[in-house]
Amino acid sequence: ILFAFSFLLPGFVFSGGFLKTENQKIINEQGEDVILKGIGLGGWMLQEGYMMQTASFASSQYELKQKISELIGEQGMNDFYDLWLANHCRKIDIDSLARWGFNSVRLPMHYNLFTLPIEQEPRPGTNTWLDKGFELTDSLLSWCAANEIYLILDLHAAPGGQGYEVSISDYDPSKPSLWESQSNRDKTVALWRKLAQRYADEPWIGGYDLINEVNWNLPGNILLKNLYQEITNAIRDVDSKHIIFIEGNWFANEFSGLTPPWDDNMAYSFHKYWNYNKKSDIQWVLDIRNTQNVPLWCGESGENSNVWYTDAIKLFDQYSIGWSWWPMKKIESISGLTSIQKSAGYQTLLDYWNGNGSKPSVDYATTALMELAEKAKLENCIINSDVLDAMMRQTISNETRPFRKLRVPGVIAAVDYDLGTQDKAYFDRQYADYHVSGSDFTAWNNGWIYRNDGVDIELSGDDKGPEYSIGWIEAGEWLKYSFVSEKTDSFLISARLAGPETDGALQLIFDENNILPTVNVGSTGGWHAWDSLYLGKVYLERGAHELKTIFKNSGFNFDQIYFLASNEVEQPPSEQDSTGFTLAQNFPNPFSKHLSGVVNIPFYLKKAYPVKLSIFDVNGRLVKSFSKKYYGQGRQKIKWDGLTNSGNHLASGIYFYRLKAGSVSRTKKMIMLQ
Repeated sequence: ILFAFSFLLPGFVFSGGFLKTENQKIINEQGEDVILKGIGLGGWMLQEGYMMQTASFASSQYELKQKISELIGEQGMNDFYDLWLANHCRKIDIDSLARWGFNSVRLPMHYNLFTLPIEQEPRPGTNTWLDKGFELTDSLLSWCAANEIYLILDLHAAPGGQGYEVSISDYDPSKPSLWESQSNRDKTVALWRKLAQRYADEPWIGGYDLINEVNWNLPGNILLKNLYQEITNAIRDVDSKHIIFIEGNWFANEFSGLTPPWDDNMAYSFHKYWNYNKKSDIQWVLDIRNTQNVPLWCGESGENSNVWYTDAIKLFDQYSIGWSWWPMKKIESISGLTSIQKSAGYQTLLDYWNGNGSKPSVDYATTALMELAEKAKLENCIINSDVLDAMMRQTISNETRPFRKLRVPGVIAAVDYDLGTQDKAYFDRQYADYHVSGSDFTAWNNGWIYRNDGVDIELSGDDKGPEYSIGWIEAGEWLKYSFVSEKTDSFLISARLAGPETDGALQLIFDENNILPTVNVGSTGGWHAWDSLYLGKVYLERGAHELKTIFKNSGFNFDQIYFLASNEVEQPPSEQDSTGFTLAQNFPNPFSKHLSGVVNIPFYLKKAYPVKLSIFDVNGRLVKSFSKKYYGQGRQKIKWDGLTNSGNHLASGIYFYRLKAGSVSRTKKMIMLQ
């Protein structure tokens, strides 16, 4: 299901026309300031190992292609990549980006879709042009133009590869790199000339990002500057209209020797990952902008928590810097806009490649890869609405919004806390990765699942309960839920918890001032040994409400909150109905074995029937069954001492009792308290 989310933000200009630089700004043909806010299409034309979950055995795309060819042959490998290219980016993707509020797209290009490698050229020094890359780019440009958003061309993998980091540029160390081969540099210049000639008159081309993330030992960046200037001259021979974006060495951020600008329509592009979001962290590029009087563009950022995203974009907005987030899609991603769902078949291939499984057949491997390519279609992906909200809404609003429509009476999943920032929708001790020189990587979601906020989420470990739970809880953390009560009533509240510790504590606060007493959470026997705990009773008017769950102490996991309306547990028994018998509400309810000793389950029979009573927990597991017994006509009741079939006492929580009389059964809820 596509996430419906659309609004315009300051700096989003759609009147169009060619972009150009004017001193420290990027403007359109109407002279209006344009702040580029876009997404990089990583993983489409160039697959990096981490995106495909192959980094342990195939970090670069050429290595992955070799692995696939060994399984299904070269033709099968080519068929897979044809389908991948056809599905990974389509009109629906660009339509969605425009609807979500983005005004630009950065296209990471692999040169081998546009021209042959030098070693495959029929004659040295020639350039054999390939239709595939140009046709894909033409289609992408048409979709961008239809949505009035700009397309920035980025040479992500230059001929030979531009960096030691093999995955980024598909560099093969056994062959000459871009910097070790004049022929590769000549091919790079020729490719840019060809691209510029083709798109010179296209107003929705936002500019040319000449080479992505060079990371090579180039003393003084002299060779880098010389190549940049050659490319610039080649472009200007055929295209005088489009902006040229220049990245520094060492992953785009080392600009020594690359100033002053040598073109009057040029901007400097830096990348920002894993650091703080203060002015001091970008002061170095602000200094370049001020001293060189040129615009800045953050051509890549991302791969962090939602809190980090919001803070980084706020920083960019404060200093009028455009940005492009990375990437739009990858397999099983919580940090990107969308996530490609991994199939069991593809996991089998990964297991084999990692040495943990037998070699699959050609047919099996082909089916698994083609299924993965189908899953790359946007309609088959998960839209990470929390990431989108963090990037687009939370940068301009501190309000929280429901993650899902939550209604009571009923169940609220613990992981469906509100959309919003740290300190507004939730509070967690670790909420972003700021690892910089000398510090370690910080996980903001230790389970790496479901959401990208600074809240730790894991699989619940209960195949009969909810799939996800809140884990790694620390004292003082909290979560906020916006929900709607569909009736005015008093509600009995309980939560499903699991943990081995004995000193956990949880407190609920409704609508900021309706504070329930803190409830101690004892051991349930393990982190995934789930049990229900009664938390108290609250009166709610019909309408919108807020709940804040505060973890007073740690030592447990948390996956659900139950709201049971009191009129559901206090209704008087009726005489009978058309089926011939009536099951009434148990009494007392809630039932406490320590206070009343037994619970009564009343029912009414129109005539004598064999009757069987069964008790179930909230996950449908049978905990107590009573032998079938004949009861006569009229009012009857069965007493229960709260013990299970094995003679154990049940924990506090919600249970269901089902009475079957003849062929008809009835079910009701009951509350048990410690």
